[in-house]
Amino acid sequence: MLAGFSVLLLEVAASQQGIPLSVKLWASAFGGEIKSISAKYSGSQLLQKKYKPPEKSVRVEEIDGVKLVKNLAVKMEEMFRKKAEATRRLVEAAEEAHHQHKDNPDLQYEYFNAVLINEVDGEGNNVELGGEFLLEPNDHFNNLSVNLSLSVVQVPTNMYNKPDIVNGVYWSEALNKVFVDNFERDPTLIWQYFGSAKGFFRQYPVKWHPDENGVIGFDCRNRKYIQAATSPKDVVILVDVSGSMKGLRLTIARQTVSSILDTLGDDDFFNIIAYNQNIHYVEPCLNSTLVRADRTNKDHFREHLDKLFAKGIGLLGQALTEAFTILSDFNQTGHGSVCNQAIMLVTDGATEMYDDVFEKYNWPERKVRIFPYLIGRESAFADNLKWMACANKGYFSQISTLADVQENVMRYLHVMSRPKVIDHEHDTVWTEAYVDSAGPSLMTTVAMPVFSTKNETQKNQGILLGVVGTDIPLQELMKLIPKHMLGIHGYAFAITNNGYILTHPDLRPLYQEGQKRRKPNYSSVDLSEVEWEDKDDILRNAMVNRRTGTFSMEVKKTVDRGRRVLKMHNDYYYTDIKGTPFVGVALSRGHGKFFFRGNVSVEKLRDLEQPDVALADETYCNTEEQHEHRHLTQIQAIKLFMTGRRPNLKDRELIKEVLFDAVVTAPLEAYWTGLALNKSRNSDKGVEIAFLGTRTGLSRTNLFVAADQLSNDFLTAEDKEGVFNADHFPLWYKRAAEQVPGTFVYSIPFSTLENKSVVLASTAIQLLDDRKSPIVAVGLQMKLEFFQRKFWTACRQCTALDGKCSISCESEDINCYLIDNNGFILVTEELSQTGLFFGEVESAVMNKLLQMGSFKITLYDYQALCREYAGSSDSARTLSDPFSVVKWILTELVFLLEFNLYSWWNVDLSVKQRSRGKATMVPCDTEYPAFVSERTIKETTGNMECDGCVSFVIQQIPSSNLFMVVVDNTCDCSNTPPVTMDPVEIMYILSNPTHVENFANESLKCDRLKFQKDRKKPESCHPFHPE
Repeated sequence: MLAGFSVLLLEVAASQQGIPLSVKLWASAFGGEIKSISAKYSGSQLLQKKYKPPEKSVRVEEIDGVKLVKNLAVKMEEMFRKKAEATRRLVEAAEEAHHQHKDNPDLQYEYFNAVLINEVDGEGNNVELGGEFLLEPNDHFNNLSVNLSLSVVQVPTNMYNKPDIVNGVYWSEALNKVFVDNFERDPTLIWQYFGSAKGFFRQYPVKWHPDENGVIGFDCRNRKYIQAATSPKDVVILVDVSGSMKGLRLTIARQTVSSILDTLGDDDFFNIIAYNQNIHYVEPCLNSTLVRADRTNKDHFREHLDKLFAKGIGLLGQALTEAFTILSDFNQTGHGSVCNQAIMLVTDGATEMYDDVFEKYNWPERKVRIFPYLIGRESAFADNLKWMACANKGYFSQISTLADVQENVMRYLHVMSRPKVIDHEHDTVWTEAYVDSAGPSLMTTVAMPVFSTKNETQKNQGILLGVVGTDIPLQELMKLIPKHMLGIHGYAFAITNNGYILTHPDLRPLYQEGQKRRKPNYSSVDLSEVEWEDKDDILRNAMVNRRTGTFSMEVKKTVDRGRRVLKMHNDYYYTDIKGTPFVGVALSRGHGKFFFRGNVSVEKLRDLEQPDVALADETYCNTEEQHEHRHLTQIQAIKLFMTGRRPNLKDRELIKEVLFDAVVTAPLEAYWTGLALNKSRNSDKGVEIAFLGTRTGLSRTNLFVAADQLSNDFLTAEDKEGVFNADHFPLWYKRAAEQVPGTFVYSIPFSTLENKSVVLASTAIQLLDDRKSPIVAVGLQMKLEFFQRKFWTACRQCTALDGKCSISCESEDINCYLIDNNGFILVTEELSQTGLFFGEVESAVMNKLLQMGSFKITLYDYQALCREYAGSSDSARTLSDPFSVVKWILTELVFLLEFNLYSWWNVDLSVKQRSRGKATMVPCDTEYPAFVSERTIKETTGNMECDGCVSFVIQQIPSSNLFMVVVDNTCDCSNTPPVTMDPVEIMYILSNPTHVENFANESLKCDRLKFQKDRKKPESCHPFHPE
């Protein structure tokens, strides 16, 4: 039988007569059977008839993208304005409270320890300093137990009970009233706070917990504080590495430099120079320039700090000359902050004052401030360093131990903030996106500085009291987005003045899903790293420069956590948001060009109240704007809205559209019920669930089996978290939209690969004209065993009149597979291979397919994390997070077969881990291949020599995304390497380069460090103050 099959394939290939009739028969029979089942149980044909434009109650409209994005920008601007007003009220209250307060060094008052409240001893009594307070879980505050009437004060352990702290805590209690009032005015507010320049932190509402070690080490004077308190700055850090800096002094110096780097933000620029008798740039390729102080660059320099060693003599004069020259030259390019300039000098002493250098480069304007840090306990050369600081508008600090570093470094910020304080400019600062420590949600913060308004002395006019602010969950931005008007693949996103993503569906800030850990560089992902097809940064630069316009390009978007990729054409509409640095919002409209509008009466509300109907959360009525609405479900809120009793709850048009969808899809309830009652049609309970979803967020489900008999829930965990919300449609909906109308897309959900129990099938209901606009997707979930049985039954059919088939899937010499258009196996005789990529199982066949007609591309992930082991070289890294697929670059096109451009990924196929030492997660760039095919290829045959002859045929299953593959397995091809998508880390710098290409890699890494993308400088700058 095998010989006949091999001869048949060879003859067919030689004569180019096509696929064996038996295989065509099998594919046709299975395709017809499975489509019949899918269409019947999904109700797709019934629903297609219901959505027809000719009815008077229905009209089709084209979306005006420019108008849409401008309206969205206005809504976001209003939201930001309300948050800024709440912050300004805190500023006014704090300055007034401080003005009225008279410092008392002996001030004492009662207080409670927030960590101990409601704690009791063994006898049931409150512990000392504990007290009893009402704390209630509040879902608005990540379900933490809070008290909405009080704030809590946190004091870092290194602050102790200083008089300044005691007085500051006392007068800042006046903020409690404003905290409460702000929250009553705007119930969407979350955490509000005052961070004192003295180090204490007042937060509303009451919530504070020590870390896992029982320590409260948080210092509120972090990047958010610094960004609000100071203007942007260019900084050169000079580090003394002469022989006298050996040992502990060099260790303290490294820590001092690292702490200085912690105070720099994305609007700042810096470089580090080590000096003895010579000048040594810590990063040699960045000589004579400055780089942005983003997380990546600062971490890169920190790695080089460990390579510093002390020897020789220190010639500070030439180091100061180099620093002044860099600052002057870089300022003239206009690429830096073009605001404040400073030189940080970390040394154990200076033998002279170097007034000749200052006179030449810095006097009389004194635009560059000097901040000397004297390392060690000796003070022999302290006077010279103090003079340098005072003569150049700086500040002198002495650091004797590692414990002194943090507090002494922070002192320079008071000097840098003085011009802003004296100008009395309460600049509004919006931070980059960050992950809330109280939960996994992304946040931004609006902050303003608080100044002393006391006029006892001229000096007091320049005193910074602290910073007030409020946190804004980025999900609040998402609630403003008209999701139903963006289409299935559409989304909105915003960026900061530096081009970093504030919100975007491809931003992946977390890894290790169960633990929700933050990635190191998640807050500085550039727009160009996710909208990578815009190779010239046209879209990015237009948004950064606050323009309004449109842009269009072909894109490839990943779905299913990077395992699949969809090819689309996106139209972008962008504009600026006035009053904020979030310089743009863009809408990408995949299938959002046209949409239905339908008119229905209020009486039709009953169609929304059916048990099979569900609505997307927080989409239609924002029930959080008023406290009395928070108990309402979406359907209850819509009912009040439509009856006129709550006329201002939300978008009237959206509510009408979802009501229209409920009416049009209502007949499916009766249709599905009829199928469920006729048990003879589903006697083996192979079909378990039918479901549908509309672009307005309405969904319906029907169970054909009892809930406790379900093999698997058809919604993945990811779908449950965001079904129809913001930028998210379920995967089955997105993939159905890309299918040819009238056909079904089948897949085994990756979330069920462990038990491999179900198959999903879905199709989109579209306008049957040139306006490609899927408006509803329907589908079903069936048992995998049921699906496979239908396949094997079809494969038993025979074209021979005598019933003796020339080939059979039951033969030991033949392997039969059913794969989807991404190359994943749905049916195979070896059950353990179900769900695997075909190239892992039949590598010889896949290699031949690559040679015969498909094409392969290389994709890049610039948000990956690699696992680096202690004591290992860079080459010992392994990929840890293959699903954070964000930036994709097509660099290699090799003509291949027919798997639609869907990348896939299996964590089991990642680079093998090595159990050596302790692993550290480090950012890295990775590359991996994806397999793509053309829809025009329906069938093919092939031969391959492999210890004999390997022959195969591949035949498309009609009306589906599936292919049948029949392989002659008599040849031993076990030595053929598997075709995988293993990610590989891109190594830009190789240790001890000895070849030309290694030097080229080093040059590439240097070019990446030097490259500066367009950015919009902050509009305010306060560099000087009077003597």
